[in-house]
Amino acid sequence: MSSARRAPQERGQAAERTRERILRAAVEEFGAKGYAGARTASIAERAGVNQQLISYYFGGKQGLVEELRRRWARAQESATPPGATYAESVAAHLDATLDNPDWSRLVIWQALGDSPAGAADSTVGAGGSPAGDKDDEWAAAQRTRLREAVERTRTRQAEGEITDELDAEFVLLVAYALTFAPIALPRVVEGIVGADPLSKEYRKWVVGQLAAMTRRRS
Repeated sequence: MSSARRAPQERGQAAERTRERILRAAVEEFGAKGYAGARTASIAERAGVNQQLISYYFGGKQGLVEELRRRWARAQESATPPGATYAESVAAHLDATLDNPDWSRLVIWQALGDSPAGAADSTVGAGGSPAGDKDDEWAAAQRTRLREAVERTRTRQAEGEITDELDAEFVLLVAYALTFAPIALPRVVEGIVGADPLSKEYRKWVVGQLAAMTRRRS
């Protein structure tokens, strides 16, 4: 194959590598500063690219955070293999969250209301759509995923895998709190548990404690 024919493919691969560098840098920047505090100039500097490429590939800061939201949702959906037990499901989500602390900090920022709709410098998204519309769509999708998770917990209870003495909502909320606590409250977790909040030791302890809490009594 001639170099002329290879060139378009190579340009495409180079463009994809650039996009991925920008996204990795954006995760770090958003995780450290939130959406409102993040700057595209800082993201470009972290990625080692021209700032104009962020607008070219993603339409700006809002386009970046929207792509990261989509990726987080896909990662969460694929974190637990089909047929996983309750303990295996908790362990998988612990790993997905604690192995990617920058991603998890971004989720926490957004849960606190830090979003394109609330940022003074981004009231309109890429393509002219209001930033608030995108945030509403994301929030609605997140609520749907959480309600589905509650129903999966109820199914486990109905099938006798875990106790039905606790509300399904409480079981799920405790699991979420213990999963994100090492990111949101690392010093508190370390002070209480006496272990590195991101360690395998902490994860094993959480899985064991949740399994004991939800064990069905005969």
